[in-house]
Amino acid sequence: MQDPAYLDPRSGRTWPLSEPRWCGPEGQPLLLTDLPGLKRDEIAAGERSLWRYAAALPFRPESRISLGEGCTPLVAGEWNGAPVRFKCEWFMPSGSFKDRGASVMLSLLRAQGIDHVLEDSSGNGGAAIATYAAAGGMKARILVPESTSPAKTVQSRAMGAAIQLIPGSRQDCADAALAQGNDPAKEIFYASHNWHPFFLHGTKTLAYELWEDLGFQAPDNVIVPCGAGSNVLGCGIGFSELLRTGEIVRLPRIFAAQPAHCGPIARAFLGEAPAAPRPTIAEGTAIAQPIRTPEVLDVLHGSQGGAVLLEEEEIAAATGALARQGLYVEPTCAQAAAAFARLLANGTIGRDETTVVVLTGSGLKATQRHAELLGLTL
Repeated sequence: MQDPAYLDPRSGRTWPLSEPRWCGPEGQPLLLTDLPGLKRDEIAAGERSLWRYAAALPFRPESRISLGEGCTPLVAGEWNGAPVRFKCEWFMPSGSFKDRGASVMLSLLRAQGIDHVLEDSSGNGGAAIATYAAAGGMKARILVPESTSPAKTVQSRAMGAAIQLIPGSRQDCADAALAQGNDPAKEIFYASHNWHPFFLHGTKTLAYELWEDLGFQAPDNVIVPCGAGSNVLGCGIGFSELLRTGEIVRLPRIFAAQPAHCGPIARAFLGEAPAAPRPTIAEGTAIAQPIRTPEVLDVLHGSQGGAVLLEEEEIAAATGALARQGLYVEPTCAQAAAAFARLLANGTIGRDETTVVVLTGSGLKATQRHAELLGLTL
């Protein structure tokens, strides 16, 4: 297999990894060319972090930025009368699954000489980038919409990140980040969790971890909350690598859970007409214009999985029901449990199958939402 390279999946063009880039010359989103994956005996068993799978990464930096991310609990439980395994991804330093991508992306970028990074996110993405930039001695600037609640940016500010308020919508914020990321002076590098392919190779370690958690077997189904699709793509990449190495004999079915109020990927998969976005309690997945929709759909179709559009009442009910099982999570990630209930009810998933529901973010990040669901005033 050839050396890994940046890949435009829509044209097949490639570029070497030696030159840092976050998009193609015409602004197209990039992936990496196929990597060989790893065999069971290549796991660094002494590592208690996602870096136990370093042999599967594009290259190994001499000095990694790690805070022990990964190795999150896989909790056996029951949901709507069916056995389930909850993957508790909020057990990470910044409180969300995005630490996987941040650790790998910033480690590799720092090894390429990058020391100042730009991100646009008012939530978990910004917190993860701020956290790992701080841990790695890097500077970070996080762009957020001007209307963002200060509570959402306190974590990033505490880590030393510079917060820049952008007038207008979330899309205006993304556009401002794109403009700064294209600065010809290159004084700052756009290390976007939505754009950079290295981020996906951090999220793919979820697939490796589930494989190891389950006794080196693939589950039948993996259900993930989906905004821009980094967990869908990460699972697609990781499990495909394991299939390539012969460590698993089939891909698990991968299902994306999205809110009906803002679910463009699920609508595309289900063949429904696009709809104008509306506010949703699943705000972490409210991405109106995901940049890798064709690639996410390829994973869903290729794994024979699917997508579920969830009503606000279903998401709220799942959030409360998880909390009453001791799983205090954001409404955003409770979507995965709500989707499991729907897939059980319509017979898409059988009760005797091994199903993993991925819970991505801590409920401590959504105190106001939980208060509203409980009828409390803070």
